[in-house]
Amino acid sequence: MRIAAGMSLLVLGSGAVGHAVMTGLDTGIERVDPFKDMKNRPQAGHGLNFLLVGTDGRDKLDPQEKHEYRLGGAPCHCTDTIMLVHLSADRERASVVSLPRDSYAELPAHRDPVTGRPHRPHPVKLNAAYAEGGPNLTVRTVENMTRVKIDHYLEVDFTSFMKTVDAMGGVEICTARALRDQNTGLDLRPGSHRLTGGQALRYVRSRHVDGASDLGRMQRQQRFVAALIKQATGGGVLLNPVKFKEVSSTLLGSVRADRGFGSEQMLALGQAMRDFTPASSEFASVPVGNPSYRVKGIGSTVKWDGPKAARLFESLRQDRPLAPARPGPGGGRQRPAAVPVDVPPQQIRVQVENGTRIDGLGGRVDEALRATGFDTTRAPGNAASRDVRRTVIAYDPRWDRSARTVAAALPGSELRAVAGQGRTVLVTAGSEYRKVVPVRGEDPYQDGEAQAVTGDQVVCGP
Repeated sequence: MRIAAGMSLLVLGSGAVGHAVMTGLDTGIERVDPFKDMKNRPQAGHGLNFLLVGTDGRDKLDPQEKHEYRLGGAPCHCTDTIMLVHLSADRERASVVSLPRDSYAELPAHRDPVTGRPHRPHPVKLNAAYAEGGPNLTVRTVENMTRVKIDHYLEVDFTSFMKTVDAMGGVEICTARALRDQNTGLDLRPGSHRLTGGQALRYVRSRHVDGASDLGRMQRQQRFVAALIKQATGGGVLLNPVKFKEVSSTLLGSVRADRGFGSEQMLALGQAMRDFTPASSEFASVPVGNPSYRVKGIGSTVKWDGPKAARLFESLRQDRPLAPARPGPGGGRQRPAAVPVDVPPQQIRVQVENGTRIDGLGGRVDEALRATGFDTTRAPGNAASRDVRRTVIAYDPRWDRSARTVAAALPGSELRAVAGQGRTVLVTAGSEYRKVVPVRGEDPYQDGEAQAVTGDQVVCGP
């Protein structure tokens, strides 16, 4: 969530606003020197790289706010969330890579910033780098792990985050399944929701809505950043100087940044990114090799997949897109963004039958479902009745979540529970069938490896 606020700092800077509006906004930014005395740094690549970190700021909230948003316990002097943001050299793309806070990391040799006591290199969880050496050691550790040179450092506290979201008019979030977390109080039904600042806080903090834990939370934070970009670029914030200054002033009161990042840099980014949209952003997480890598004295850590992570960060250094290329003007017809669903289509077995007298309809439906990822039998048959109008999806109640995924791909179809049918979903195509809508699993960790997606693929529809 703090990272979402930090990302919004970059997004808000992309508006075509005048220098008069920006003047004085950066005076509220607390300055840090994360690059002091750093040596043997990675070679600079193309574009700009930002390290966005969020720290625990519950000590700045009053007792009533702590109770309302379930922020009990002592604050942690560590990074709660870490993202690496790459802005392409042509300023037409932003790549956001989430780094799990529990990542296994090797701290380089350093001195305690308070006592001056020297420390040898030793293993930790990545979020402990901030506790031991603040922004400087955090940057050094991330650069050592990724070999990506950091150009700017942004650190965000969540004390003003809720007010910032409210000032923007809320942020719209979509979910394919119910999201509930007793620890944070999150309670969202499937569908679209415009979150207020307090609801957004719950959404981005929740770790106990599924088995993905912190990895799932990172995914939701990425969705929130994409939705924030959509709201900022499409909600009039960037084109309204008064609104822009109101939102920016609220946000910048909780930001710490390196001395080289200020209003002039924000204006320069704004001029270069004036046509920025959700489709211009892409999101990925570091590939994980072992999500429960145990280390003596530390406990369970997240071990990266070395070769895959190396390829990911090499793409950042070389200024290459992370998400697969999508057809656009001149490259074929643009395929609509896939609808997020609870169960990935690859996990669903489907048998198609033709319930009409239209020759070849069963084969066309089978092919279309297979094209969007369903495990079809590739052997469509004819139904007992050939006078079906509305497409019917027959399913065993034990596989109701799978049936809802199929229904999302076949708009206007009828769901029909059939006890004892088994795991295969039976689709009887009717004469009212028009098309198959592309769908994708909402949780990228279900197939073992998260794929990069563009912002327009994870936000609510137009």
